[in-house]
Amino acid sequence: MKPQFITDEKGKRVSVILPIQDYNKMLEDLEELEDIKAYDEARKSNEDALVAEEAFKMIESSRDDLAD
Repeated sequence: MKPQFITDEKGKRVSVILPIQDYNKMLEDLEELEDIKAYDEARKSNEDALVAEEAFKMIESSRDDLAD
């Protein structure tokens, strides 16, 4: 990773510029970490598990509700 920094008039770093490949990789890694965290939290809870198809239907339904 080869970041570039934007600094203010005092030399303090205020922003970062990354190559798009590095940025996309960071987003992918973040999504994976969020999935792992959600999985770990679900394992800790005593809630009943959902069949994957039912979970996908619930997700799609909530997306449709948000679009309206």
